[in-house]
Amino acid sequence: MHSEHRTTGVGVRERGTAGRATAIAHPNIALIKYWGKRDEDLVLPCVDSLSMTLDIFPTTTCVRLAPEAEHDEVTLNGRPAEGEARRRVVAFLDLVRERAGLAHRAVVDSENTVPTGAGLASSASGFAALAVAAAASYGLDLHATALSRLARRGSGSACRSIFGGFAMWHAGLDAGTAAEADLGSYAEPVPAADLDPALVIAVVNAGPKAVSSRAAMRRTVDTSPLYEPWAVSSRDDLIEMRAALLAGDIEAVGETAERNALGMHATMLAARPAVRYLSPATLSVLDRVLQLRRDGIAAYATMDAGPNVKVLCRRADADRIAETVGDAVTDGSVLVAKPGPGARLLHGDGR
Repeated sequence: MHSEHRTTGVGVRERGTAGRATAIAHPNIALIKYWGKRDEDLVLPCVDSLSMTLDIFPTTTCVRLAPEAEHDEVTLNGRPAEGEARRRVVAFLDLVRERAGLAHRAVVDSENTVPTGAGLASSASGFAALAVAAAASYGLDLHATALSRLARRGSGSACRSIFGGFAMWHAGLDAGTAAEADLGSYAEPVPAADLDPALVIAVVNAGPKAVSSRAAMRRTVDTSPLYEPWAVSSRDDLIEMRAALLAGDIEAVGETAERNALGMHATMLAARPAVRYLSPATLSVLDRVLQLRRDGIAAYATMDAGPNVKVLCRRADADRIAETVGDAVTDGSVLVAKPGPGARLLHGDGR
């Protein structure tokens, strides 16, 4: 049995009538990857995953009920949302309305500081913030575990951004009803020793990806002969990662994260047709990471669905690593992130 987390600053406990709330959430970077869904509608993953929430790139989202409106109004970074971006937000609001028993439309205003669609977890912070703000606005009384399940329906990785530090997303079980499957898939905090970690983020290309994560996942699961072997090995990686975090072993954490990420990209390269996110600049950064290790610096790479590289290291080594990998990033930028906080309500229902 799992416990229902009521982490301070995360749970939405008060039913209100004001119908307005603002929340903030940060992206997370998976050290054990989520790649591939076994259920598209419920957003149920094929494997468990584990991540670190960052202290940079927050998304701030305000949700205000508009009882007289005929349609939802969605603004992203000061502009009306269109197409798929709008559809996903409205579909998510429909879920919240169904659970709240309210038909009111809403005005959503979201400011996202994460480069969108570049493999930097913009949807994780976005839907985590939307889940917290929308739940409060519609008067839902949700603890952190329930918020994690709700955020998952908008974007899988968003369920982990409900929590700060390290978090694990349980894939859940295949057996049972849809409702039971939904209850079984959520994130929760992961205990870790005092690692004092940092992630050096080499943004080699902040532009949108040619192939979306959703499309790439589907193609990989459906066509890659390497996907099933990777999924099996990923379960072993997760066990080793949790043990390494408990032991405070940054080298073991990094080695496990790097092989898991490279294995995920191998499954994409073996898809038919191949999905290739790695660019020449990506490979150049990876070469710098290998050289740092040869020089005795604990530096380990991980990559999501995009060309950008995140380098896990000790915080004391972050500046040196940023300078080294920066030599390979000619048209991008290098940032340093540390473990960040979970999603939280800033204003809502009279507070």
